Amino acid sequence: MMVTNGMQNTLRSKKLILNNKKTDVKNCIGFFLPTPINTHMKKKLIIGLPILLMVFLVSCEKKYQRPDHYKNDLFADERQEGKAYIMNKEECFEGSELVLASSDVKLADSSKGHGRPFFIYKVKSGRMLKTVRDSALEYPFQFLSLQRLKLKNNDSMYVYLKSLVGYRFIAKDKNLKYQWLKSAPVYSVKEK
Repeated sequence: MMVTNGMQNTLRSKKLILNNKKTDVKNCIGFFLPTPINTHMKKKLIIGLPILLMVFLVSCEKKYQRPDHYKNDLFADERQEGKAYIMNKEECFEGSELVLASSDVKLADSSKGHGRPFFIYKVKSGRMLKTVRDSALEYPFQFLSLQRLKLKNNDSMYVYLKSLVGYRFIAKDKNLKYQWLKSAPVYSVKEK
């Protein structure tokens, strides 16, 4: 087989490139070779790296500050400690459309199934103290309440009512026109 000058030139250039690559690789791995300087640097890194890591972690420590440490509380008015607002007698009287004094209030029905629970109370007799409409009220009648009322036996109590909003199917079925005033507790009528 005959080798021409052009082929010889290409073979020589390939050998030179390979030789250069081998020397470049030897020069590049000098850091990893065991020389006294490199072993000394590795020992410093092995000892110094955990110390640097601990210093970094300690410097990034977040200190807990109590909530009373902050000066401006933007939500002070909105914060309630789990207590619902309870209206007093005057607020209940002013916010109601119909106010009665009665001792014949009984729980007639309740629903605790799907949705929000509600309670239906029956009033057999009573004395009207306030009305917005000039109309007579026929006894017995029923009203709806979204909260269970704490009724006391044989005690006369104030019944604070307003017009029923929503619950149209129940209102039609039970003939309801009034509901208990929201946020109104049960106040007993004290004899003078």
